[in-house]
Amino acid sequence: MLIEVVSLSFAFVFGLMVRQVGLPPLIGFLAAGFALNLWGQAFGLPPQAGPFLDHVAHLGVLMLLFSVGLKLKLRHLVEPAVVGGAILHFMISIGILGTGILYLLEISTANALLLATALAFSSTVLAAKVLEAKGELRSFHGRVAIGILILQDLIALVVLSVAGGQTPSPWALVVLALPLLRPVMHWLMDVAGHEELLVLMGVVLAVAVGGYGFEVVGLSPEVGALAMGVLLANHPRAQELSHSLWGLKEILLVGFFLQIGMSGLPDQQALLFALGMALLLPLKGILFFFLLILFRLRSRNAFLGALSLMSYSEFGLIVAASVLEAWLVPLAITVAVSFLVAAPLNRIAHPLFDRMEPWLRRFERSSDHPDQQPLSLGQADILIVGMGRTGQAAYTAVGAGGLTVVGMDADPDKVTNQCTRGHNVVYADAEDIELWQGLDLEGLQAVILAMPHLEGKLIAARNLRKMGFTGPIVANTFHDDEAAPLQRAGVSETYQAMAGAGIGIADKTREALSTTHAPPAGA
Repeated sequence: MLIEVVSLSFAFVFGLMVRQVGLPPLIGFLAAGFALNLWGQAFGLPPQAGPFLDHVAHLGVLMLLFSVGLKLKLRHLVEPAVVGGAILHFMISIGILGTGILYLLEISTANALLLATALAFSSTVLAAKVLEAKGELRSFHGRVAIGILILQDLIALVVLSVAGGQTPSPWALVVLALPLLRPVMHWLMDVAGHEELLVLMGVVLAVAVGGYGFEVVGLSPEVGALAMGVLLANHPRAQELSHSLWGLKEILLVGFFLQIGMSGLPDQQALLFALGMALLLPLKGILFFFLLILFRLRSRNAFLGALSLMSYSEFGLIVAASVLEAWLVPLAITVAVSFLVAAPLNRIAHPLFDRMEPWLRRFERSSDHPDQQPLSLGQADILIVGMGRTGQAAYTAVGAGGLTVVGMDADPDKVTNQCTRGHNVVYADAEDIELWQGLDLEGLQAVILAMPHLEGKLIAARNLRKMGFTGPIVANTFHDDEAAPLQRAGVSETYQAMAGAGIGIADKTREALSTTHAPPAGA
């Protein structure tokens, strides 16, 4: 029990402190890991704390990748920007980093290439966590970034197998038959219900079937957890399962950030190596940006995608633990420093791009972009931004009143699904100032902001008012303290989601009572 008390207390205190200065709590968790390394024993932390946190961290990573898989479509992995971006970035990084390491450090050629390989990857955990926190996992740039990360993880698996002299078991071929189990898994989802059995089913699939099952046949447990999520991605309740696992996954991931800090205390050489690699982080992001531009992404999505990939990977630590043990601590410090740099930058990614947009747009290719946004909403009277459950309900209700409605969403798959149902929905990112600058708002009478995250609604409202829209803007809220900042941003009315549900129930009750007590026909 002492391990949990000390480690969780350190994580909470440090996380709370960094949040007060506007940084993500994960920065505090990293700091807590280093603090535990320094002062843990003084607080009674037993020696077995390290292995315990390693185990918790592993479970957290499996749960995170399972959740990512729930939101992933396999066809996204074969997009040119994903395949080309991942492979070209890996090859160029190996060439540059390998040459530099071989020239500057006293190290063999083989170890220099392995070290360069470890540094070429980007952090799946950080990118997925940051994108999920902003609700951008299924946006265009989020989808491309996650696709690149998955291909990098597969490359890492090959590197580990070759460098460590390990080969998958012949039984590994069994995983090719996993898609045949999809109907069974979907049936299990249907019968699991909506409560603890659903959560337990997700944990079993991620940890037991995906994680341990893949490990037994010589494959990466992380890839296994991701594969289990992908098999369930098309189920109607996949998002419900993801939401049910959210709290458990977040708690387990605290262990991941703590154990990075507890990997070891750095000496002067390790600190210099980490700082040198931190100085190269912008080059890593710049390379990703220009590669995504090469594959015809707009500068905004290329920038946001590159920024989410601008870190060093926890898989580098796995490579080091297997074949580069002498470099484990320097790489752990390097990964931690990259998180310290990348996490705050990703938090301000949208305002940062807005400031740099005039300069960055010069690099866009003059051709059709796969992420092109609309210039007109047609003859729409009402615009609904965000086509989740709330947006869809609003679309149906407003359309039934005789008004012309158009929906907007940043998830291309959601847009496609809505269009196949006959709804007028366009792909667009409401947090993109370029969208509002080029969009014809003439004839638009009102806007409904139904996105799930506060920051997106604030950006959309400010840009609408900045572009001269004077009609009512109505936004849904999930917490009472969201109403005031939305109104300051230009929102006319806010609608508390839970209060709205209560009003809907009351209306249905009145309808039922009026039907029950209505006089018989002909009376």
